[in-house]
Amino acid sequence: MIRKIGFVIACLTTFGSYAQDGTISPYSYFGLGDIRASGTVENQMMGGIGMYADSIHVNLQNPAAYSQLGVQFGEDFGITTYTAAISHKESRLKSYTEQQSSAVTNLEYLAIGFSLKKGLGLGFGIAPYTSVGYNFVDQTSDGRITTLYTGEGGLNKLYLSLGYEFAKNLSVGVTANYNFGTIESLRIQSVENVQFGAKDERSSTINGIDLNYALSYSPALNKDHTLFTSLRINTQANLSARNTKRIGSYDVNTAQDIEVIDVNLAAVGLYETGVKIPTTTTLGVGYGKNMKWFLGVEYSFQNLGDYTNDFLKIEGVQYQNASSYALGGFYTPDRNSFSSYFKKITYRAGLRLHQTGMVVNEKDINDFGITFGLGLPLGNGLSNLNLGFELGKKGTTAADLVEESYFKVNVGLSLNDQWFRKRKIN
Repeated sequence: MIRKIGFVIACLTTFGSYAQDGTISPYSYFGLGDIRASGTVENQMMGGIGMYADSIHVNLQNPAAYSQLGVQFGEDFGITTYTAAISHKESRLKSYTEQQSSAVTNLEYLAIGFSLKKGLGLGFGIAPYTSVGYNFVDQTSDGRITTLYTGEGGLNKLYLSLGYEFAKNLSVGVTANYNFGTIESLRIQSVENVQFGAKDERSSTINGIDLNYALSYSPALNKDHTLFTSLRINTQANLSARNTKRIGSYDVNTAQDIEVIDVNLAAVGLYETGVKIPTTTTLGVGYGKNMKWFLGVEYSFQNLGDYTNDFLKIEGVQYQNASSYALGGFYTPDRNSFSSYFKKITYRAGLRLHQTGMVVNEKDINDFGITFGLGLPLGNGLSNLNLGFELGKKGTTAADLVEESYFKVNVGLSLNDQWFRKRKIN
């Protein structure tokens, strides 16, 4: 087992080099970038709901779910679950006058979960939190002044979770997230028939901790059916940022710098600044037949109007209350079928609507998605390969904005290993 853990730690170290190139959306220009999906492929394909917990899957959204790892197998069973995923996203960006297409492939997460004993589980891993990746041009109405905007980077989160069932069907959990990363932006402005342009380079290295608390109550209503409820509170993140800024001029014809200087941000109180991400509260309820089918709904609320970032202030955007609605579930015809592999497959689907809370050019920016996928059992049936698909649309072409239509494919592995079983002598 130690060798396997060492392999996972090595994978987590490697993840950091790839986690930030995660988007091609012009809307990642705002705030800290695009907020990445926080769940596993299994959860993402059910519209992103996170209240469901079972004995063989890690739940990245709900730390209380770690208390259920291995529970159905009894006191003498210890289980370790390894999970990882990659995604490929094809996007079509359309404005009122033109459109273009692009694509990006990313690692989604790497994580591991343990059942320490019945009702007590532990997990850790790494995943992207936000991604920045944009490149667009803005021109004045007469076409004389052109401004080029580019940006890259984002934040990752390294997390540690603990879940405990302290009473029958009642579990609590907590996740500590360490958020870290760098956001870089460049703005270049030029004037028609003028040789020299102006440039503004900014970089912000951000880190800090936030906590995610969860309470789950999942009583059995009868022999086969269970009610799933959860309350999750992701507390306000007060992050720290160290910033740099360089301004100067460049030659439009050769694209070479002419004179660039480092701005003394300490003199104006902007070298070290705070970034406040408001609390998010999520309520979920679902109902299902054990190991057969499940249907759930979830609602999240965030007072995004309290978001602050003193250094990376952007004109033309306002923040207000954000909310999300999700509906999803799964169906497994016969998990223990010997005659048909297709009956053992888990079929998942869902819908989600995210009202981002961003208002750009006086237009609300919403993100709507339709999700579906398959869970393909492997080996002893405890492990599975998960395929997920998502069709979505974000933004609008009104008010000189961009509508982003996308198709995302997820491939995830959930591998389970029994690491401890007490020997019994008859």
